[in-house]
Amino acid sequence: MFTGVQNYTQEVIKAAKYIGQGFTITLDHMNRLPVTIQYPYEKLIPSERFRGRIHFEFDKCIACEVCVRVCPINLPVVDWEFQKSIKKKQLKSYSIDFGVCIFCGNCVEYCPTNCLSMTEEYELSVYDRHELNYDHIALGRLPISSIKDPMVYGVNGLSYLEKNIIQDNTNKDTVTGPYNKE
Repeated sequence: MFTGVQNYTQEVIKAAKYIGQGFTITLDHMNRLPVTIQYPYEKLIPSERFRGRIHFEFDKCIACEVCVRVCPINLPVVDWEFQKSIKKKQLKSYSIDFGVCIFCGNCVEYCPTNCLSMTEEYELSVYDRHELNYDHIALGRLPISSIKDPMVYGVNGLSYLEKNIIQDNTNKDTVTGPYNKE
């Protein structure tokens, strides 16, 4: 009987020890700053190598279709016609469906004329998936920079840019900018 009480006491002590360890972890997490952001008003500034929406320059494209060949899913649609007078391909239209694109960046990397580039745009949500099919006019639209938007606060601790670029719109004391200002 004595060993039963002794085992029970040891189990209670172990349980109290484990509860204490869990409680110290909880207290440790309570002292940390929040990592959530208030999305429409604060945005994460993408890293330099971020692969967002593809930007296309129609005038530079020579319709070589390298982008189609290196794409894992043969996504870019290149429509061209051969001009016999100049003996070259003439680009008629170019489109990419971002609803299917995996943003691998192969098309940008292998383009011989650098007419494709990755932007920092990541807000591509729409209500109809057919709106994600961008033609050469929509692809040629200049990218929107979230750094220079005065209504958006960049997040200090989570950005990859130098501090002098984003200090204009951020509060240095906290992670979440506009809500803690006086």
